[in-house]
Amino acid sequence: MNREVTLPLIVDDRGTLQVAAADVSKLLRTVGGRWLRLVEAGEEGLDEDTVAALTIELAKLADRIDVACIAHSSGGAP
Repeated sequence: MNREVTLPLIVDDRGTLQVAAADVSKLLRTVGGRWLRLVEAGEEGLDEDTVAALTIELAKLADRIDVACIAHSSGGAP
């Protein structure tokens, strides 16, 4: 299953991005990591397989953001 995700980011009235892409990708990785630690700690109500799948998807999204930023900063195609 391949679904595209569009993230509306905060820009000011001049179009300047107010949230750094590196911060967004770091946040995505941090959320996934915290979910995994909760599962490892035995937190009730969390399904291990679901958390693992969601964490992988968050990491993939973070990777896509990072790759797009690298491509943009190096003058490559998005």
